[in-house]
Order: sequence, then C-alpha cells, then structure tokens
Amino acid sequence: MALRLTAKVFEKRFCRFCQAAKKFNRAAYSTTTDPTQDAEYSDIVISGGGMVGAAMACALANNKFLKDKKIVLLESQRDTGDFVLPEKYSNRTCALSPATIRLLDSFGAWKEIEAMRCHPVLRMQVWESCSDALITFSNPDMTESLAHIVENDVILAGIMKALKAVKNRVDVRYESKAVSYKIPEGHDPPEQKQPFVEMILNDNKVLRTRLLIGADGMNSEVRKAAKFHTIRRDYGQSAVVATLVLADGPANNTAWQRFLPKGPIAFLPLSDKLSSLVWTTTPEDAKHLLQIPRESFVDAVNDALWNDRDKNAFAGQVFDFYKNLLRTVLPGESNTIRQLPPTVMDVQEGSRAAFPLTLIHASHYVKPRVALVGDAGHRLHPLAGQGVNLGFGDVQCLSDILGRAAYNGSDLGSLPHLLQYETERQRHNVPVMVAIDGLQRLYCNQFTPFVVLRNLGLHTVQSLPFLKNAIINQASV
Repeated sequence: MALRLTAKVFEKRFCRFCQAAKKFNRAAYSTTTDPTQDAEYSDIVISGGGMVGAAMACALANNKFLKDKKIVLLESQRDTGDFVLPEKYSNRTCALSPATIRLLDSFGAWKEIEAMRCHPVLRMQVWESCSDALITFSNPDMTESLAHIVENDVILAGIMKALKAVKNRVDVRYESKAVSYKIPEGHDPPEQKQPFVEMILNDNKVLRTRLLIGADGMNSEVRKAAKFHTIRRDYGQSAVVATLVLADGPANNTAWQRFLPKGPIAFLPLSDKLSSLVWTTTPEDAKHLLQIPRESFVDAVNDALWNDRDKNAFAGQVFDFYKNLLRTVLPGESNTIRQLPPTVMDVQEGSRAAFPLTLIHASHYVKPRVALVGDAGHRLHPLAGQGVNLGFGDVQCLSDILGRAAYNGSDLGSLPHLLQYETERQRHNVPVMVAIDGLQRLYCNQFTPFVVLRNLGLHTVQSLPFLKNAIINQASV
C-alpha cells in the first residue's frame, strides 16, 4: 500500500514538473506576460504601409523565389476602401525617375497610376538668382521623359491596387503596429541566439518573423528599437508646398528650379495648367507665406522667379569672361537657350502647407534579422527630388537579394546577404546624399568667391554634354 501511494505522489510531481517545463519553454521565446498566448509566425514582416512599405510588399509578393513565403504588412492607418481620385490635386508630389517607374511597372502599379493621373517632365531648367548662369536637362529631341510628377496619394493608391492582385501572398493588417520588439543584438550569427524577431502588436498578439523590414518613415520605431546609430542634421529650413495655377502658355512639361539666397524654389508640372510648388526658405518666411492672402502669395512666387535684385555684379563679370573664354576653347559649343519661366495666376485653395527639412541617415541599414528601407534609413533635402526614388531603389535591391537568398535556401534574416543589400545601397545612396547636402550648403552661401565658383561650375557642366548626360543617367538608376 505504501509503495502504491509513493508511486502516485511521484506521478503527480512528475506531471507538475512537465507542466512547469512547458511554461518555461514558452516564456523563453515570448515577451508577452501571458504564458498561454501562442505566437504567430511570418517569414517577413514589413512595418509601415506607406509608398515604400507597400511597394516592398508588392515586390516581394511578385518575386518568383518568394512565392511560398508568408509576408505580413503592418499598416497603422485604417482601411479607407477603394481610392476615389479627387478633383483637386494634392500638394504632396514626387518626381518619379525612370528606374522607379520600371519597378512600379514590374508589379503592375504603374498602369494603375497612369489610369489615374501623372504628368511627364521633358525638360528641366536650373538657374541662379545671383547671375545669368543656368543649366538645362533633356533627353535627345525631348522624346523621352526625365521623370513623371505624381501625387503621393495616387502613387500609394496604384501600389495598393496592385497589391490586391496578390492579396493571397501578402497579409495586409490595417490599424496594426508593433508596440514592443525583441530583436537579436550583437554581430554573432542570429541563429545562435534567437532565430526570429518577436513583436507584440497593439492588439496584444505576438508575431514572430525571420526578417523585419522597417519602412516606417523618418521617425522609424524599428530603427529606434534596433538601436541603429543615426546621423541627423536640422537644415533650419522649411519647404513650402502648394498647387499653382499657371497662365496660358506653351505646353507645361518643364520643371523649373531657381536658387535663391534662402533656398531653391521649384515648379513641377502637374497638368497643362497646374504645377506643384516646392519652395525652400527659412521657417519665419515659410510661416509668413502661409499666412498672407492668396493674391500676395501669388505675387511673392512670381517675384521669386523673376526678380533681379540678388545679382552679384562682380560674379556676373567673371561669368561673362569665362563664358566667352569657353566659347574660344570649345568653338562647337552651342548657345544656351534660356526659356522664360511661367507666370503664376492663382494658388489652389487650401493647398498651402509647410514642413521642416532634416537630413537623416542610419550608419547601417541592416542588423541581424532587421533591414531598413526608405526614409527609415535615409532622408535628404528635397532640392533634387531624389528622396522617394532612393527608397524605391532600396525596395528593388532588397527584393532581388532576398529572392536569391531564398533560391539558395538561406535564412532570410541572416546577415551575409543583408550586408550585400547594405553595401549596394550605401554605395548608391551616400554619394547622392553627400552631393545634395553639399549643393544645399554651397547655394545658401552668398560669399562672392562661392557665388563665382558655383556659376562657373554650372556653366561648365552646361557646356559639356557628356557631363550632363552622365548626370541624367545617374538620376535614372
């Protein structure tokens, strides 16, 4: 009898031990306080459903080597249903490069965008307010566009329509975001420590993934949670945006940019009669431009394009001498055709807005099981209109590399191929960011030697077609 009682006690204690072991095992792989809650698994999680995040989901879903992978897109905003194209144009636009258009076309988004609205840029003219120096860009005979100007909302709507065509391969979760992360640390192979990133979502569900892609913008929570070292520079400038109504004139297919002492002003063609304004200036001037009446705002924009009061007499003399000298050295050089900018007649009601300008760059784009794309990894000055194109370039590169990794049977979150992505993109992005930051510094300096230097440089590039073609080709990749 005593032996049977001892056996029963042992059996009960052994069962308790097994139950405790199971609880311990679950706790080891979960950050939730509820040990009975099971975690969900996904091969790839994309945090952020903006233009770049949605494009990342589309590109991965259409990658033939990733068709068997489970992809989750976390979108913090609610589902607004089918996009209805508004009559009024939005004041937030992008200049999409040929490379970006090829990416969007590869998964069907570009045809959706074309079915809504976009406008080509066939020519670009950039000039100084301090002298007569200018530079123009166009493809031969202006038969191919340099870029297309598209509203941000239209771009996102086109991508989301394309995403619906592969909805069985991407789980889009609206009003969903991670509130905490458990991310591998250090540079050891993550398989030795933790084979996934674990997140607790705002609905208290636990989600695990082999690879977390941060596409959640300039204030990226993924970047902060993974402790990426980040370089920031506040430009002390604001960008004033608006939708402008132009006077009747020639076809509106030219992008205009004039460098003023406080920052550049740019017109981007939206339609035959409308252009998108991006005017970089001081925060004080930006506030003033938002508050003044419409008529005064229109006068200020026209004055910024046409006034001659910033001319530097000495720089102008040096420029004229250099221009004549260059004609002697390069007798075949054709005279630059200066096209007059358009006249603004009105500004679309409610389209004026402003936002501060900041440079942000993560020193690294990847860590074990984490990769950054778009503004989460880099944000630059808008004077060249390349910000979103760099983000879409990230999407193309990362999609290709992850496809090759899956084909080779590699762990999607392991560092070797993620470092390939970082290397390729930083080799492209960093020179662009340095060049744009340098231009911003150069053109905001009114010291006469700097004015002379930039005028001579601008005219030199204008006089050498192979240099202009190289710039156009670089902006197209």
